[in-house]
Amino acid sequence: MLRHLSIRDFVIVAALDLEFDSGFTVFSGETGAGKSILIDALALALGARAEASVVRTGESRADITAEFETHAQVDQWLDAQALGAADDGLHGGTVMLRRVVDANGRSRAFINGTAATLTQLRELGEMLVDIHGQHAHQLLMRPDAQRELFDTHAGLSEMAAAVTRAWRSWRDKAQAVEHAQTRDRELQLERERLAWQLTELDKLAPQPGEWEEVNTEHRRLSHSANLIDGVQGALGALSESDDAMITQLGSIVSKVRDLADIDPALNDVLAALEPAEIQLQEAAYSLSHYAQKLELDPQRLAQVEKRLDALHSAARKFRLQPAMLPEEHAARRQQLAALDAAADLDGLRAAEAQAKEVFVAEAKKLSKARVKAGKALGEAVTTGMQELSMKGGSFEVALVPLPEGGAHGLEQIEFRVAGHAGVPLRPLAKVASGGELARISLALAVIASAASPTPTLIFDEVDTGIGGGVAEVVGRLLHQLGEARQVLCVTHLPQVAARGDHHFQVAKTGNGKGGTLSSVTSLDKASRIEEVARMLGGLEITATTRKHAKEMLAA
Repeated sequence: MLRHLSIRDFVIVAALDLEFDSGFTVFSGETGAGKSILIDALALALGARAEASVVRTGESRADITAEFETHAQVDQWLDAQALGAADDGLHGGTVMLRRVVDANGRSRAFINGTAATLTQLRELGEMLVDIHGQHAHQLLMRPDAQRELFDTHAGLSEMAAAVTRAWRSWRDKAQAVEHAQTRDRELQLERERLAWQLTELDKLAPQPGEWEEVNTEHRRLSHSANLIDGVQGALGALSESDDAMITQLGSIVSKVRDLADIDPALNDVLAALEPAEIQLQEAAYSLSHYAQKLELDPQRLAQVEKRLDALHSAARKFRLQPAMLPEEHAARRQQLAALDAAADLDGLRAAEAQAKEVFVAEAKKLSKARVKAGKALGEAVTTGMQELSMKGGSFEVALVPLPEGGAHGLEQIEFRVAGHAGVPLRPLAKVASGGELARISLALAVIASAASPTPTLIFDEVDTGIGGGVAEVVGRLLHQLGEARQVLCVTHLPQVAARGDHHFQVAKTGNGKGGTLSSVTSLDKASRIEEVARMLGGLEITATTRKHAKEMLAA
């Protein structure tokens, strides 16, 4: 439920803070006073599109904050988004939605003081508020709007979305078949080229890391003579000559050890010399072991050079570094496999047929559910039409078959109406007058709202084109809705305003600078009589209109 709405510098509203209660709340006021601006401001806080023009003239930004009581679904969503609800200790959980729009049209969104995306704002807003706009009856002329309204009211939105996904999958696979058929020759040429390249690489069989290993071996083999001479010379100097380093160092270690027995101060010198002797011995052993493996091998050198030449040649042919040949080999194999799959018309056709089966199965389930829901909605709207002075009129949800089906199922949803008894049902867009369309739209809105779990319902001048006894029925219907949830209604009808549990008057005043400001006042009993009397008509409020207004409010 909406508890508080704060508006700053929005269109012609300078500063406004409103507190709301449960039940049926009405907003009234003269034309141009800014009644619908309040709804527009709330819609902005709920994620509606923002433009720079919403910022009040001369100000740098517009700032809208709406505070709602939460419910279980909202709490779960907030927890999942790490935007937990606040508990004020009085009303339980609350959530704050804020939208700031600057003079350049840039906007920022916040949920409970934390920066949020517009998508998050809209998702949350849909769980909190359901807005029925003043142009809803015009939207009913569009087939898409009829389908969306029907599926939403019937609780079939998720099922319809599944059908759309299945249809898109079928369409994509059908396009893949068509694409493969038209490119068959081109694909064949490309396949032959890739197959030849892959054959070349299969023969070469480059291995990961091979280029570095072969280069290392080539360097060793091509310098074998130098390595042998160098290692033998080093071994001689270390351990195999008469004046070998190990022999000399061993003699030195022996002498220092004897001297250290005399003067322990030489133990530090001995501690440095003994590890050096051991390291020289280990180095000599390693060199000896290495020398045993060294040999001149011209045959192996020729093999390695041949392999290097083959890798170089392939690298030049494929225009890449030799070290990249193994990756290129794997990539060409994958490309050929993908091309074979693309050229597999039988496989593609089988995939298309399977996707079509899935679509048809999902669409048939949706059609069955639509038939059942369509009958119920038709009966409910027909009943509503009788209450709204369309005696004998009837309403039907027709499911017009589509030969191949489409993104939204196997049929097109078409609202059909008969304005009075004895008249055949015809498409709504072709036969309904403006007044009839407004009443049918209102009946749909009330019925859809009654089935909606959304705690706050807003009706923005949905009673346009309605008057007299019908207006009294509208007021009664909206008041009944308000018994179970919060209902806000912008109205120009006194019959509707008189039914409100709470009443706000929107007025237009001068700002002292030649401009206009909008203000909102919560009306007490006496003020409501004056406002309803004004709405009843006439330039002057007479005792008669006041009496009539008082009677309407007391009814």
